[in-house]
Amino acid sequence: MMNNLKTILSIFSLGILMTGCVGDSDDDATVVLNAGALSGGPFTFAVDGQPDMVSGITLDATDLTGSIQNYVITDNQKNILGLPPTLMAVEGVDFDEAGVGACYIYHITYEEGLSGLEAGENLDDLAGDFDLSNFIIVNRNTLNAGMLAGGPFEFLVDGMPDMVSGITLDDSALNGDTQSYVITDDSKNILGLPPTLEAVEGVDFDGAGVGSCYIYHITYSGDLTGFEMGENLDDLMGNFSLSNFIEVERNGLSAGTIAGGPYEFTVDGMPDMVSGITLDNSTATGSIGTWVITDDQNNILGLPPTLTAVEGVDFDEAGEGVCLIWYMRYEDGLNGLEAGNNVSDLDGFYALSNSITVTRNGINAGVISGGPYEFTVDGMPDTVSSITLDNSMATGSIGTWVITDDQNNILGLPPTLGAVEGVDFDAAGVGVCLIWYMRYEDGLTGLMMGNNVSGLEGFYGLSNSITVTRNPLEAGTLSGGPYTFSVDGTPDMVSGIMLDDANLTGSNQTYVITDDAGNILGLPPTLAAVEGVDFDGAGVGVCYIWHLTYEDGLAGLAMGQNANDLDGFFDLSNFIMVTRQ
Repeated sequence: MMNNLKTILSIFSLGILMTGCVGDSDDDATVVLNAGALSGGPFTFAVDGQPDMVSGITLDATDLTGSIQNYVITDNQKNILGLPPTLMAVEGVDFDEAGVGACYIYHITYEEGLSGLEAGENLDDLAGDFDLSNFIIVNRNTLNAGMLAGGPFEFLVDGMPDMVSGITLDDSALNGDTQSYVITDDSKNILGLPPTLEAVEGVDFDGAGVGSCYIYHITYSGDLTGFEMGENLDDLMGNFSLSNFIEVERNGLSAGTIAGGPYEFTVDGMPDMVSGITLDNSTATGSIGTWVITDDQNNILGLPPTLTAVEGVDFDEAGEGVCLIWYMRYEDGLNGLEAGNNVSDLDGFYALSNSITVTRNGINAGVISGGPYEFTVDGMPDTVSSITLDNSMATGSIGTWVITDDQNNILGLPPTLGAVEGVDFDAAGVGVCLIWYMRYEDGLTGLMMGNNVSGLEGFYGLSNSITVTRNPLEAGTLSGGPYTFSVDGTPDMVSGIMLDDANLTGSNQTYVITDDAGNILGLPPTLAAVEGVDFDGAGVGVCYIWHLTYEDGLAGLAMGQNANDLDGFFDLSNFIMVTRQ
């Protein structure tokens, strides 16, 4: 804006060259310059996009002296904005374009040789013979929306209408072409545009729900963009001014504060009740009160009407989990307040207090440590040792040990840790066992061998488990071949066979050669012996070479027997085929 004024006024500086200049005088007497006296104003305008010109200014030139005359307009720091040559030119300047601030109008008289008299310079820097008149001030003020008084207001959102009253507007300094009121939220989003104070006092703030509103008065001139509901005050564009705001606080219902707990029980078939809960309802609002018990997902489990009723609830019956106890205040018409619904589904005017937690723990069997254990099923007894039980946190009246398979089928119920460490796991054959410690209460059903843990009914707890893995014998892996020979009377031997024995187990080792029906043709004790066999002598057919690992007592391991009839602890490797054509 100020630059616009400078541009306009700089044009007038050309007038200096056209002002009446006196010719050379033969009178060399010293003349005291006098710029005369200005009268008129002061002037005050609102910067609102509408042209603002001064008028009625006069120059008293009674004692005017000086060869050259002009007018000067500066800002309030004496910076020269323009040099209009005539009073008519001064009265043609649009001061609205200069924006907010103050201008000063002077008359100047001077002699040739004056330096510094141009737009952008400062009056204090003029050098030469000159005189300045008094100045006339032009104040360019912002729009003024006045001052609101009243409030602040505080209402309870309870379904009953809430209106403001007693608001007044001090409009003594009000300006602008158009007036209105604006209601926003606390983020300046426009919620309403009541045109009058009467309309403001007719607004029902209860309908806006919980939060804060702000009431403003606005004045503006010309076009104002963004001035509509749903827009934001920060996005308004145009010439406008906002008053101070009055706050309207819309509070929700309050249920007060409850104290007590938290509570922790063991679900063991014995009644568990809370006690010592207190309610501070000194700040509570709402016509109706009740207690609410939910799970930890806010599903409503019960609605005890009084604190006595709350302290009569048996939380043991709810089983393991977490309950929350709340106090509620609400108004008539609340929908969804019933057991089985979720608090999030309530529809109406209500408030919940803080909650108190009731934790319902299952029976705790403690923690066992040791293992895991890994055995080879080879006919030799395998027992565990060094198992320990930490039962410092254990609950439950009765204790026992439980051994299951990996599907939780009960294999045994050793009563003591000594009995657990006396179990021979080799006798269970290949597979996985799990060792557990259990605590339980009288009345537990299904705790017997052959049943599954999932079928137990009653109050019990299991510790962590320890794994016992029962591995089979491992005969290793053969590589080489396959081999194909022609039965032609010439010896045929295999070679290049290797045994990967990285995981080999078993007390006894041998190789086995069978036909394709499993009949044992030979038992070479070493790989060198295998590679010494003449397969040409066996005639046309197919042979299989195996590696065998076994424990003492293996029956059926002899030439002429069948490998499928072996009886004992053993393992056969993969086979290598020898085809005799």
